[in-house]
Amino acid sequence: MSSNTSSRQLPHTDEETPQAGPAPKPPADTATGDTTAPGDGDTAGDPAASEDGDTAAPGDGGTAGSAVASEDDGAPPAGATPAEGPATPDTTPGDNTSADTAPDQGDSGDAGPGDSDTAEAAPDDSDATDTTPGDNNATDATPGGSDAADTASVPGDGAASDGSPAPVRSRWRLRRGRGWRQKHPVAARILAWTLTFLAAALVLFALLMPSKVDNFRPAEFTRIPAEAIFGAAVLIVLPRTPRIVVAALAGLGLGALTVLNLLDIGFNEYLGRGFNVVLDWSLFGDAEAYLRDTMGGRGALAIVVAAVALVIAVLALTALAVVRLGNLLARHSVVSTRTTLVLGTVWITCAALGVQVADVPIAADHTAAVVQDRAHRVRETLRDEAAFARIAKKDDFADTPPDQLLTGLRGKDMMITFIESYGRSAIEDPVIAPGVDATLTAENDKLREAGFAAKSGWLTSATYGGSSWLGHSTFLSGLWINNQQRYRTVTAGEHLTLTKAFRKTGAWDTVGIMPGVQKAWPEAKFYGLDKVYDSRELGYKGPKFSWSTMPDQYALTAFERLVHGKKHDKPLMSEIILTSSHQPWAPIPKTVPQDQIGDGSVYDAIEKAGKKPSDIITDSTKSKQEYGKSIQYSVTSLIDYLVKYGDKNTVLVFLGDHQPIARVSGNHASRDVPCAIVAKDPKVLDRIAGWGWSDGLQPEHDAPVWKMSSFRDRFLTAYGSTPSP
Repeated sequence: MSSNTSSRQLPHTDEETPQAGPAPKPPADTATGDTTAPGDGDTAGDPAASEDGDTAAPGDGGTAGSAVASEDDGAPPAGATPAEGPATPDTTPGDNTSADTAPDQGDSGDAGPGDSDTAEAAPDDSDATDTTPGDNNATDATPGGSDAADTASVPGDGAASDGSPAPVRSRWRLRRGRGWRQKHPVAARILAWTLTFLAAALVLFALLMPSKVDNFRPAEFTRIPAEAIFGAAVLIVLPRTPRIVVAALAGLGLGALTVLNLLDIGFNEYLGRGFNVVLDWSLFGDAEAYLRDTMGGRGALAIVVAAVALVIAVLALTALAVVRLGNLLARHSVVSTRTTLVLGTVWITCAALGVQVADVPIAADHTAAVVQDRAHRVRETLRDEAAFARIAKKDDFADTPPDQLLTGLRGKDMMITFIESYGRSAIEDPVIAPGVDATLTAENDKLREAGFAAKSGWLTSATYGGSSWLGHSTFLSGLWINNQQRYRTVTAGEHLTLTKAFRKTGAWDTVGIMPGVQKAWPEAKFYGLDKVYDSRELGYKGPKFSWSTMPDQYALTAFERLVHGKKHDKPLMSEIILTSSHQPWAPIPKTVPQDQIGDGSVYDAIEKAGKKPSDIITDSTKSKQEYGKSIQYSVTSLIDYLVKYGDKNTVLVFLGDHQPIARVSGNHASRDVPCAIVAKDPKVLDRIAGWGWSDGLQPEHDAPVWKMSSFRDRFLTAYGSTPSP
């Protein structure tokens, strides 16, 4: 047939509706001999109006006219004739209605609960050619008509004037989907209800989600969120296009808030604080490096990919969920309006009366409170940056003359040693403490036999669970450095650190032993260290123990070989970081005979025989047990070194940098860490007699607790330093 000739003609839309009576025989199709039954795709009638008063657009996924199947039974349109045998292409040039179109109810094909079985196509629709309205280049019938059914002519799709078909796969898939819904109406209805339920559950979860693990309890999710009531009211009254835009944006915002809540959970578990949206982005690089060192490159990559996929999924699903719910509200606007008013009344009543379930208020404005809290934290962070810069410039000892600094320690070899994650929980937790306390008692006995004595107390660290550098800088600078911005500010300045004070006197050489440093470390200048030995300069040839690049025993042995054991003109002031007690506490090194340490190759068999991180990382009790063993190893390595290589002029100050992560220390643990000063010369400990510290390496439970930032000034004052006027 000619490409400009239609196989059938639609009745004019302004004709009168036929009176009830016997249905006339359908006219024969001049091209194919088929008859056109009413409702068989090209039905006459006024285009259905959309919910906002617009006329239904052709080709929007519905059937033009009034022959719409019931939502309850999923029946096809009245008069629809199943296609049997070779199908005849439906090619109506200039046709303004399509066999696939239905009244636009405002959602252009958005499936709501129970409406998935709406009659949108004739039975066995996959065999019918779909001619898009407005296309005057109708597709010619192809011999073997069933093969032509998979092609359709679309405006602007490049259909040739000779009628050659142009495939449109997306519309083909759409027709197949509609055919599935008509063939399986019950399954389609169940699927629609399930998707709506999941969308509502996701939105409710996102609105009420706590930011701490211990707050996840059923009562938290029995509340009525005010944000949901307000959002529903807005979406009900908006026209279709603005509604979809607003719903999508609201969903993306809710998804972003959910991601931030997940970050809060992680940071609270590991660092004992929420995620700082201004400062903490830089920590992801450190986290990735930790994963790579702990689990290998492939394991780290898998976790990073999973994390990125999770973020994308959360953003996409929350946006789609809010859009779906918004369309549902609009389709059932009367019921939605009444329900919203009822819920709003209930919310106001519960808020006024203070109604609670398990001590949780029914009337919730959780999301608004979270947003307000984050905004407050951002403002406080920005204000703190400027305030701390002014504080860091003030220093009571900055202008003290060198000959008035540390006069009570002249001639002493000083060792300031940090033990990774050595916190109060190691000494007081019921699972961890027995082994650690026994080790401290045994090491105390070693010290007394070697002529040493010790005093110990508690310091409150500026960090928790990680970010060790914040604890180190707080202890040595005398400033409270509890975030990355403060750390960057202070290390970029000239504030006097404890180690720098020793160098300023000119009476000590200063050196750093940093096995955890694996690349350039510009902060060495800030700390006043003449020479730094990092992991690349300590000569270690053995295996890594998860994150820790080398065992503590080896690091101390290398310190003796490279620095302390050599002749030097001045006493040494050494800052040493011990890392074997760094999470994940698997595998853990073991002490080996001193003459077998060599280049560290002896540790190969020990590392292979040890536990894997995956063996303990998900088990809190096992993590506690292995953490305790790691502290025992680090303390033993340090005291063994001191007893073997220390003398009457050796003074050791050692402490933990922070508590271990919450999975080990507990969700409500303090930030306290033990600190001890050890010396043979009794005059050294006499100078701190007024501190009230406990005798020995283990501080008493009620020993004084100071902020870690106060130690520098107390120490400088106790050992003869004079504050500048």
